[in-house]
Amino acid sequence: MTDIAENLSVLKQDIRTRELEYGRAANSVRLLAVSKRQPASAIRDAWEAGQRAFGENFLQEALDKRRELAELDIEWHFIGSIQSNKTADIARAFDWVHTVDRVRIAERLNRQRPAELAPLNVLIQVNISRETTKSGIAPESLGELVHEISALPRLNLVGLMAMPAQVDGLAGQRAPFAQVAALARNCQSALETLSMGTSLDYVAAIAEGASLIRLGTAVFGPRVQGA
Repeated sequence: MTDIAENLSVLKQDIRTRELEYGRAANSVRLLAVSKRQPASAIRDAWEAGQRAFGENFLQEALDKRRELAELDIEWHFIGSIQSNKTADIARAFDWVHTVDRVRIAERLNRQRPAELAPLNVLIQVNISRETTKSGIAPESLGELVHEISALPRLNLVGLMAMPAQVDGLAGQRAPFAQVAALARNCQSALETLSMGTSLDYVAAIAEGASLIRLGTAVFGPRVQGA
């Protein structure tokens, strides 16, 4: 067993344990393996261990890996910042996009999603901690953006994504995740997917309703230096 396979085994067991601990339904939390700055060989090792969903932050890096791993049935998630001139490639190459935070980007993805593909699963990124260094829509603006994206036929709005500011302690980590979950519940549209939680705070995210946790270092170890 490779280190990656062992890491995945341990993590998936811990996820099941946390589901039970926090009263979540069994298998209600999925692991998204964040593979940015990892070689395609590492993704292949994780795939051979049963992992199917992978998240990438950088478009060209992701496209290169997608070509190299074309024979594998991978569910590709784009989790990086979206530039307008990159939307066509994102719309064609990915199954999920986690970082939509303005209608102009949503409209471009909708227009550029190939007709032969299923509608693109998208999540709205919420800047729940209101950090000036992070992307994401302000919580009070969420309702309008939900309404606008819901009208786009080539997009399937499935939920919210958040990256709260890092704090110490489980209680402090849970608070912003609880706010994201409340936002999703209060939307008139069905926002059932909550993409939140990283290798540093996924336990708190599970406790507050995360359905996708984005784990990189915990799966792959440190990122490849100089990549």
